[in-house]
Amino acid sequence: MQKVRWGILGAAKIAREWVCPGIQSSDRGLVAAVASRTPGKADSFAARYGARVTDSYEALLADPEIDAIYNPLPNNAHVEWTLKALEAGKHVLTEKPIALRAAEIDTLIAARDRAGKLAAEAFMVTHHPQWLRARDLVQGGAIGRLRQVQGAFSFLNRDPGNIRNDAAVGGGALRDIGVYPTVTTRFVTGAEPVAVTHAEIEWEAGIDAAARVMADFPDFHLDFYVSMRMAPRQVMAFHGEDAVLTVRAPFNAYAYGDQVIEIREADGRVVIERFGQAEQYRAQANAFNDSVLDGLPYACPLEFSRGNQAFIDAIYAAAGPAA
Repeated sequence: MQKVRWGILGAAKIAREWVCPGIQSSDRGLVAAVASRTPGKADSFAARYGARVTDSYEALLADPEIDAIYNPLPNNAHVEWTLKALEAGKHVLTEKPIALRAAEIDTLIAARDRAGKLAAEAFMVTHHPQWLRARDLVQGGAIGRLRQVQGAFSFLNRDPGNIRNDAAVGGGALRDIGVYPTVTTRFVTGAEPVAVTHAEIEWEAGIDAAARVMADFPDFHLDFYVSMRMAPRQVMAFHGEDAVLTVRAPFNAYAYGDQVIEIREADGRVVIERFGQAEQYRAQANAFNDSVLDGLPYACPLEFSRGNQAFIDAIYAAAGPAA
């Protein structure tokens, strides 16, 4: 069976704990090589998969036995190394946010088209069966006319050395977790925001540690908050005229809690759908591999990512400059 041979740029925690296990367990993918600029840092990580270790990112991109690159580098390096991977003739999956501004994604789209390779942002939620089901239910009229979407995503991170708290590399709550309420709302509804009506940011040392956002869509409203300074919480709720659909562990499914959709109807009846041990990172790898090998459409193309980054850009603009 033909498989996509993956090369990993660095040994980031998300690569070690989530994305690479998903690639290795996928039907047609394998972790073939890991690049690290720090001697010894990637050795035990690569050994798990029987993968090679290269001592530079450039060497990984030049390797003819690598088909696809996974890029989990710091946020400010995403565009640079996505472009380099495409220029090297590799398919590339880049962690979110794939760019810090929407205009940068236009550059990536042009590079993708020149290279004729798949380039995509690693929004694993767009491949999770619970989100595919939520989209079908909402767009199929299961909750009636959608009027309101509410979301929350928080976790506690007070470590000044954590990359998410570093303004120099594009840290901050909106880029790290705020992208999830926006992307899942857009994914489920197929709609785009028309205005950000309120955006309030709590700034700390140049990064947005927390944010509260309200936005208008053509037929409904969205409000959500995100924080890196609060106890963990995740929820997304789609409130229609006939029912409320709630995704209980919407973003870190399985790790945060049970993968469950709850539909609470106007008459009080509650329907619960469970998704067992569905692995969204494995689903993401399967989708990417199938697109590379069979040319199948990919659920999260760069055009969709651009819409999400434009939304984040609009939130920052509405909130105003850092205090």
